[in-house]
Amino acid sequence: MTDNTHQLATVKMQIEHAAQQYHRASSDITLLAVSKTKPASAITDFYHAGQRAFGENYLQEAREKQQLLADLDIEWHFIGPIQSNKTKDIAEHFDWVHSVDRLKIAKRLSQQRPTHLPPLNICIQVIIDEEPTKSGATLKELPALVEAISRLPQITLRGLMAIPAKKDDITQQRTAFAKLAQANKNLATITPLDTLSMGMSGDMEAAIAEGATIVRVGSALFGARTTIISR
Repeated sequence: MTDNTHQLATVKMQIEHAAQQYHRASSDITLLAVSKTKPASAITDFYHAGQRAFGENYLQEAREKQQLLADLDIEWHFIGPIQSNKTKDIAEHFDWVHSVDRLKIAKRLSQQRPTHLPPLNICIQVIIDEEPTKSGATLKELPALVEAISRLPQITLRGLMAIPAKKDDITQQRTAFAKLAQANKNLATITPLDTLSMGMSGDMEAAIAEGATIVRVGSALFGARTTIISR
């Protein structure tokens, strides 16, 4: 067993244990391998170990990897901040976008999604904690934003995403994730949502406890972050 295969098996076991502990089906939780700053060779290794969904933060870096790995059936997720001048490439080359934080970006993704591709799956990024450095929609803004985005063609609004402030205490972690889960439920009167993208290497258990359907795991799989090659 290679190191990557071992790491993947370990993280999947952690997901399984957390799912059992909180009375959930592990099949309802998708592991998204966050491969930002990692080489294409590492993605290939995890792919051959059975991983299919990979998340990237930086468009140029992601496009270089996509071109190198075009022969692999990878589900690509864009999870980084989105600039208006990057929406065309994102709309054309990704299956999911987790970081839509305003209507303007959603409209551009909708307009620029090629019609021969399936609708682009998107999540709205939400600010859970008052952190000025974080982008995202506020909880108060969500209903109007969800209503507007859900009407756009060529995209499918799947749910919400958040990156709460870092906390070491699992109770505090769960409190933050519970806010997002409750917001997701409240929006059901506007449109059905089936996705909660929340939880990373350090707070995955708390996220699963509160209903995460996608956990975004980087360092627990790939090790410490390396120098960014390009963006």
